[in-house]
Amino acid sequence: MSQTIPPPSPLRFSDLTHPIVAGLISVIVNYGGTFILVFQAAKIAGLSPELTASWVWSVSIGVGVTGLMLSWYFREPIITAWSTPAAAFLVTALATTPYAEAVGAYIISALAFVLLGLSGTFEKVIRLIPASIASGLLAGILLQFGIGAFGGATVDPLLVGGLIVAYVLLKRFTARYAVVGILVLGIGFLLVQGRVDFSNLSLTLAAPVFTMPVFSLNALLSVALPLFLITLTGQYMPGMLVLRNDGFKTSANPIVTVTGLGSLIMAPFGSHAFNIAAITAAIATGREAHEDPRKRWIAGIAAGVFYVLVGVFGVTLAAVFMAFPATFITTLAGLALLGTIGGSLAGALADPKTREAALITFLASAANINLLGIGGAFWGLVIGLVAYILLNGQLPKRDREALVAAKEGVK
Repeated sequence: MSQTIPPPSPLRFSDLTHPIVAGLISVIVNYGGTFILVFQAAKIAGLSPELTASWVWSVSIGVGVTGLMLSWYFREPIITAWSTPAAAFLVTALATTPYAEAVGAYIISALAFVLLGLSGTFEKVIRLIPASIASGLLAGILLQFGIGAFGGATVDPLLVGGLIVAYVLLKRFTARYAVVGILVLGIGFLLVQGRVDFSNLSLTLAAPVFTMPVFSLNALLSVALPLFLITLTGQYMPGMLVLRNDGFKTSANPIVTVTGLGSLIMAPFGSHAFNIAAITAAIATGREAHEDPRKRWIAGIAAGVFYVLVGVFGVTLAAVFMAFPATFITTLAGLALLGTIGGSLAGALADPKTREAALITFLASAANINLLGIGGAFWGLVIGLVAYILLNGQLPKRDREALVAAKEGVK
């Protein structure tokens, strides 16, 4: 049973330490976790260092500013984040979609979120897609990354094996910081081996690079639509549930509208999508941030400030991550997504009545079918929905408990 948050009380200096630290930890966990997918997608797309840095700048500044604004206005710890499953999806999508068309798709997806928030139909849209189908779609898209976590062992057994063992041990003793831990240990291992060199790095300000969007039917169906659905089902709903479970009652509609507007503004500079955070947001919404829930909104402000700082120096961050060996990036990304893959599979297969349709969705999405120039995520969703209707007769209303199970482990 969620609690009701009483009105805010006056702040004292002693009230700042815990929420600021909570905001910092939330940001570190996000960047040290699956943000590596952004750089992986940038490499697949063949983006220049300048365009990659612009992507980092736009998503970091956008996330920071929207989270800061929402937390300040509503006096609640509303942590925003980039869409992790969408970034994973783009690793595949950008391999066959021209970057300018992808930017056009980002804009269409962002516009859809703005309209969704302004219309107040957030809950209705969520219910159109069965939880099991959404989970199967997400699990299928992410499957290749989970496999990739172990596939590099053939090429680099010492690095990959060490990261896997470290991840399992850290999950056993300090699960929340397992991904950050393997990031630190992996970097240390590479430095000892002399496989990365940070000696020539300098603190450089990021410069946004404008890309003129190109709109195409292919990008609409194979990028914009999956991007919208994946972000909607994989980020917004679990993020709102985190807020609700800790007693915060802000409506989802202004959050969807503000993050949608932010994504729209930043899309021409490379930002794919950002939204309310979920699991990492719990660091700022729970007792770790402050014993008094009325003081936890400071964590949202702190996280926003830290995101902006990282975004300002996005060129340096991009250079650091792009210096890493491909095996390290692939293994880190796969391990960071294990929780999401496991939670999605559990949600997809939980209900015996919908299990077969969800399994069909999962396999069709994982197969990455490419027909008529349209990507695999779209066909996986279409095939799954058709199978669900034929097997069950209709699409049911969304079940909240099933959604919580489906999204367990999402950022």
